[in-house]
Amino acid sequence: MKNIQVTQTGGPEQLVIAETAVPSPGPGQALVRISAAGVNFIDVYFRIGLYKADLPFTPGSEGAGVVEAIGDGVDTVQVGDRVAYAMVRGSYAEYALVPAVQLVKLPDSLDFTTAAAAMLQGMTAHYLTHSTFALKPGDVALVHAAAGGAGGLTVQMAKMLGATVIGTAGSDEKAAIAKEAGADEVIVYTRQDFVAEVKRITNGRGVDVVYDSVGANTFLKGLDALRPRGMMVLFGQSSGAVSPFDPGILNPKGSLFLTRPGLAHYAATREELLWRAGDVLGWIAAGQLKLRVDRTYPLANAADAHRDLEGRKTAGKLILLP
Repeated sequence: MKNIQVTQTGGPEQLVIAETAVPSPGPGQALVRISAAGVNFIDVYFRIGLYKADLPFTPGSEGAGVVEAIGDGVDTVQVGDRVAYAMVRGSYAEYALVPAVQLVKLPDSLDFTTAAAAMLQGMTAHYLTHSTFALKPGDVALVHAAAGGAGGLTVQMAKMLGATVIGTAGSDEKAAIAKEAGADEVIVYTRQDFVAEVKRITNGRGVDVVYDSVGANTFLKGLDALRPRGMMVLFGQSSGAVSPFDPGILNPKGSLFLTRPGLAHYAATREELLWRAGDVLGWIAAGQLKLRVDRTYPLANAADAHRDLEGRKTAGKLILLP
């Protein structure tokens, strides 16, 4: 089978097409023939060595396809099932071994590209808005990168829950995409100070929660956009890691809360996984949640996908098609 391998960490050029044997599923595993694989910043973090993995490795943390074989003890899926998954590395490939308990069966109406695009960012938006800071009518949320894959889904789910949403975007074009997703206000951060704009929009109060996937460029200023006892939810670092800081600053800024969540801890049981994935895939199938796939690439062009993602050239999801 063809797959992408990283033999040493570094730039996008380290994503090299390779050919290896098709693996066989062991106990509790399923072999999935991958039809579509999502591209995410977590893949970049592994590629550059920020997140550690034994070399060589195949990147990719979500995929969708058909179950080709199952190992002993598997009773959650059968050969021929259409499935999707997240949180298992190795989807930049024609085949992948996946723990069967991580697989979710797809609604008949969903194609593989949509399913692969929905899993990681969709479940992330779900836990952010439903669990980390469970939004309710009257809450005001600031969503950074509101035109991005996770950002756009977070905006939509926040609106489903009755919250007011302020988004940030880097251009007028991306601001329009965030507005289309449902943001009540969008701040173009390249020409507006987002803290001043938040304070203006909220009449000086600040927002209840900041959902920040950007990291270094937005984190400290984002604390100033919060109301007293508001929550900073730092769930990514597309602009780089946040520098160490004294947590004592959270007190004078309003006794703020800070959390750095991850999907694995919010889908730690099969029941929770099925709840989140079921909601996301069901809403998409019903037309209640709009998914934006920005572009697709052949598997061999994975490096181009990473360059586009890191270069802020995208608005929505990137997909590899093995």
